[in-house]
Amino acid sequence: MKANIQFVQMPTSEYMEGYVQEKLEKLYKKYDWIIKSDVFFKKENDPKGNGKICDVELSLPGPKIYATSNEKNFELAVKETISDLEKQLKKRKQEMKPYI
Repeated sequence: MKANIQFVQMPTSEYMEGYVQEKLEKLYKKYDWIIKSDVFFKKENDPKGNGKICDVELSLPGPKIYATSNEKNFELAVKETISDLEKQLKKRKQEMKPYI
């Protein structure tokens, strides 16, 4: 499965690329109808201490699924975003009609 990982106006991180790839791999195994994923990491100045943003967009049959989260570090942001995507994927799977 192809994951397009981009770091917006910040240096790339091989660790984060590996971490995201590992998390997405679990989704790909569970939901084999995912076509591709686009992941964006952004940094924002936030007075509350958050500001590490992770956006993920999954291409599937039908409309795309999108989730984003803003946390105090990128690992938490990835975890939260993947969790949101999983909820949406479960819902989509229930709505899918099997064709016989």
